[in-house]
Amino acid sequence: MKSSSHSKPWLVEFVLLGAIWGSSFLFTRFGVAEFGAIPTAGLRVAIAALCLLPLLLARGQWPALRQHWKKIFLMGLFNSGIPFALYAYALLSISTGLSSLLNATVPLFGAMVAWLWLKDRPHGMKIVGLLIGFIGVAMLAWGKASFKPDASGLATGWAVLACLGACLCYGISASFTKRYLSGQPSLVIATGSQIGAALGLALPTLWLWPSQMPSLTAWLALLAVGVLCTGVAYVLYFRLIDKVGAAGSLTVTFLIPVFAVLYGVVFLGEAVTGWMVLCGSIILSGTALSMGLLKRAG
Repeated sequence: MKSSSHSKPWLVEFVLLGAIWGSSFLFTRFGVAEFGAIPTAGLRVAIAALCLLPLLLARGQWPALRQHWKKIFLMGLFNSGIPFALYAYALLSISTGLSSLLNATVPLFGAMVAWLWLKDRPHGMKIVGLLIGFIGVAMLAWGKASFKPDASGLATGWAVLACLGACLCYGISASFTKRYLSGQPSLVIATGSQIGAALGLALPTLWLWPSQMPSLTAWLALLAVGVLCTGVAYVLYFRLIDKVGAAGSLTVTFLIPVFAVLYGVVFLGEAVTGWMVLCGSIILSGTALSMGLLKRAG
């Protein structure tokens, strides 16, 4: 009885976090069409910073941020500023479903960067998982990576590379955090990273601000991605880490593309091909192996 009462709220929060992060691709798609890639990312991190800062102050964790602000701000560029801008650019020419499947490779890039930078070498089935995951990425990108501009002047190949570049940034920021910010409170890192990303993108955002005022729909989309998909999502993520640990929380990676693809089909009329499902399954299987989640089956 006691176990079931504790597992139920954990499961609800886990699924809710996957649903929220999955919707970030949809909201970004609505916003970037009118704001452009850099302003979309700049507004997203600025809104998120404004949401998280009061919570940080209320918990009395401002001194910790002030002590480590340089490293945290720098990490924020690689953990939020640059990847959010890259995903926004990608969503101008590829579907939310495809971009979310590519996003599922974040643990693969994280393991690769940790191997090269921190000498945290994977062994056995984890290496096999990395190979399988990247084979799935190659298969998925092969038919989409055209570098010939379409009618809009954009090429899907650059969009695919932008998504993979964002995943690489996430991997770099994870190793940077482990090496230089280990032991710091999660809320301090999250809030500081959003502030750092907002400051880093402030001038480019103003410089590239759209000449025509975006619609209310675009504004609401960015408000949603900033408040819900970044601010609220971080709070949920911290709660999950406290309840099930970092490794268990990372498995939300597998839920995100499921919801993102569903939203894309329902709200944008995007098509889901059998090839996408096959490649996505290969990517997720490789990711699970690289994270050691399937070791019990061996």
